[in-house]
Amino acid sequence: MIRPQLTADGRAVRWQIGEHFAPLVDDLALAFAEDPDGVGRLLAAHAENVERLDFARCQPDMPEYERCIRAAEADGSRDALLAEVPSADRVDAELSPDDAITYATRLTRLAARTRLTQNRNPRP
Repeated sequence: MIRPQLTADGRAVRWQIGEHFAPLVDDLALAFAEDPDGVGRLLAAHAENVERLDFARCQPDMPEYERCIRAAEADGSRDALLAEVPSADRVDAELSPDDAITYATRLTRLAARTRLTQNRNPRP
């Protein structure tokens, strides 16, 4: 489970999630090494879908249904790409109800402590 903690200066709550992405990147590299053409095509298709979605989000006159279609296309290509990576299921954490309550309580305490620190030491 990703545990929240205070930053060194005590002004923010931090999640260390980088260590959870390292196996994902490693497995993506291994999948690419095994099938560079297939994984390369998936990466290229996903990049194109992400660019199309970004374009749709930035256009104020773009219809909402078009944004939804492009978001679904990006989700689909991401899912196809993640299906090639065995460690992808380890990135999302599933918590039992008790663990979720414990996690939320810890996060709330840290956020309160951060707020207290900021009120005592306002930034210039």
